[in-house]
Amino acid sequence: MKLPFLFAKRFVAGETLDQALPKVREINKKSIKVTLDLLGENVTNRETADETVANYIQLLKEINEAGLEATISIKATMMGLNINREYCRDNIFKLLEVARKREQFVRIDMEGSEHTQATIDLFKDAFKHYGKHVGLVIQAYLHRSKDDIPELADMGADIRLCKGAYKEPERIALQSMDAIRKAYKEYAKILLDKTTYPRIATHDDKLINWTKNYTSSNNIGKARFEFQMLYGLRQPTMEALAGEGYNTRIYVPYGTHWFPYFKRRLTERKENIWFVLTTMFQR
Repeated sequence: MKLPFLFAKRFVAGETLDQALPKVREINKKSIKVTLDLLGENVTNRETADETVANYIQLLKEINEAGLEATISIKATMMGLNINREYCRDNIFKLLEVARKREQFVRIDMEGSEHTQATIDLFKDAFKHYGKHVGLVIQAYLHRSKDDIPELADMGADIRLCKGAYKEPERIALQSMDAIRKAYKEYAKILLDKTTYPRIATHDDKLINWTKNYTSSNNIGKARFEFQMLYGLRQPTMEALAGEGYNTRIYVPYGTHWFPYFKRRLTERKENIWFVLTTMFQR
C-alpha cells in the first residue's frame, strides 16, 4: 500500500475491489451483511460518470458471482448530478435495470445539504419504477427531515437513518448531540412503525439500546429491521448484535478516492483519530 493509504485503511477496505473482497467475505462469515461503496463524489465530466456506472454494473455482477451477502451504495454526484439532472437520472436508471435483473439492491446515499432535494427527487422517481430495488439515506440532523421522514415512510420507502456526517450550519442542521439523538429517535419510531424494514445506522450505544428497548416493548421482531455501522468502527459490537439475533450490515467503502470519506470519519469523533494512530501499523 502507498504510505498515505496506511492512514485510511482503518475505515477503507482497499483501493481496489480485489483488496476489499476478502474483507467482505470475512464479514459475511460472521453473519453480517455488507453494503459496498465505490468511493468518489462531485464528478464533473461525463467520461468519469460513465466509467463509474460501468464499474458499479461490474460490481453487481461480481457480487452475484461471488455469492456475497452484499448490496451497493451510490452517490448522485458520482452519477453526474453536477453535470445534468436528466443525465444523472439516466445513469441511475441504467444501474437499477441491472440491479432488478440480478435481484439486487441499490442504496442512494445522501450528500451535503445542497444536494438533498435533488437526491430525494431522484429517489422518488426511481422508486416509482424500481420499488424494492432502491433505497435512500436520510440524515436525522437536518431540520427538513421532520417533513421528509413521514412523507417517505408513507410511500413505503426503504430508508437508512443516520445522524449525518457533513458539517452544516445551524440554519440547516441541529448542532447539539442531545437534539440530534432526540430527532433520531422520533424518526426511527416513524420508520419502525410505518415501514417494513428500516435500517438503523448508528455507532451510538444510547441509540442502539434505545432501539432494542423500543422494538422489544412494541413487539417489533428482530427480523423487521437492521442495525448498520461503518467499516472499521465497532465490528465486535456488530458481531455481538448478530449473535443476539439482530440483522446487521457493515458499510464497506473502497477505491482510490478515499480522502474526503476518510476526512469525514476523522472529523466526526476525536476517538477516530486515536484509532488511526494506534492501528495504522497493525496487520
